[in-house]
Amino acid sequence: MKTKHNLKIALLTLVFILFFTFFAPFPSQAFGPSSNQIYQGIDVSSWQGTINFSAVKNSGIDVVYIKSSEGRSYIDPYFEINYKNAKANGLKVGFYHYVTARSIEQAREQANFFAQVISGKEVDCRLAMDFESFGNLSVSQINEISKVFLQTLESITNSQAVIYSNAYSARAIFSSELTKYPLWVANYGVSEPNSNEKWGTWVGWQYTSTGSVNGISNYVDRDQFTNGIFLSSSNPLPGPKTPEMPNSPSTENTIVYTVKQGDNLSKIAKNFGTTVSSIVSLNPSITNPNLIYPGQKFIIKANYPENSTNTIYLVKRGDTLSQIAVNYNTTVNNLIKSNSIANPNLIYPGQKIIISRTSSIIGGQNSCGKILYKIVYGDTLSQIAIKHDTTVQEIATLNNISNPNLIYANTIIRISNCKQ
Repeated sequence: MKTKHNLKIALLTLVFILFFTFFAPFPSQAFGPSSNQIYQGIDVSSWQGTINFSAVKNSGIDVVYIKSSEGRSYIDPYFEINYKNAKANGLKVGFYHYVTARSIEQAREQANFFAQVISGKEVDCRLAMDFESFGNLSVSQINEISKVFLQTLESITNSQAVIYSNAYSARAIFSSELTKYPLWVANYGVSEPNSNEKWGTWVGWQYTSTGSVNGISNYVDRDQFTNGIFLSSSNPLPGPKTPEMPNSPSTENTIVYTVKQGDNLSKIAKNFGTTVSSIVSLNPSITNPNLIYPGQKFIIKANYPENSTNTIYLVKRGDTLSQIAVNYNTTVNNLIKSNSIANPNLIYPGQKIIISRTSSIIGGQNSCGKILYKIVYGDTLSQIAIKHDTTVQEIATLNNISNPNLIYANTIIRISNCKQ
């Protein structure tokens, strides 16, 4: 009886093993880090305020991702200072851009803007696309916008990109076609990120949005990163390429113009005293004169009247709009308007800037002495006026400031020194 009983148990065990070998569901695919080496990181924006990066570094943080920009015109106000101080304290730095595009054209525009903002910076980590608010876009539109943004960004910067996404979007929205770009996944309250059955590994895991780190007073996102997040070099990033000037004996009054929102070729031609056909002939890239997009760059041969007092200035390395304005007795606002400059903190060596002499008489016939003041972060015209015993209106008039509530850090302005 005992022998039969043992044989029965053996047969049942064999059947059990065979069943689970051939019919039981396979365990879900493992979804772990792309390498064994893990680096502790954070990602920050203006929401964190002023950061003590020395304390951050001493707390064991290796990597910091910094928000640089959003949409087509917003630059995070703490971007520059965060970059400078993170680098100064030996942290590995990456940048991310918050995408708001709703079309392929806007995707290209925002990739160009991102590249402009971070050009010249020494970046250690892949450039991150943060696309998480989709509005009424379909899944196919989301993926097409993502693809165009990432392709444009990598082409302009010659640097590799990474996709930042929450676990749900990685699983249900982003397509397998995008897995050519590694994943930085946000997944909170879990011991490890959930598998999405598309990406086999992650290079970044944001595991909480309520982390705390020495040197930061507010909550901060905490991350883990692998070797896959790093670029092979940290050389300064190039910006969008400027078209080459025509091989003409004369390049006088020949400029590179950046298209802005609402532009059309007729309007641009009129502003520079030229014609649409002339602009098209100088720019073979224009295949349809009725289709241009913000961020595009054109060569324009401006035709000013013989008695015009306009000057073309060639930007040199180290130049700023503030210093150019001072040198030519004009204002940053005048230069921005005359040249359709989207970001006054971004000019490039070799760029040509129109300086209109007709708008260079500053402050009317004010015969007082004038001092130069460099605006710093946190300044307001009211504070500056009180400090220098003058008025907001007088400073605004002296510097052709159309909106006294909108001034830029690092801009040099003139202040009347009548009361000395």
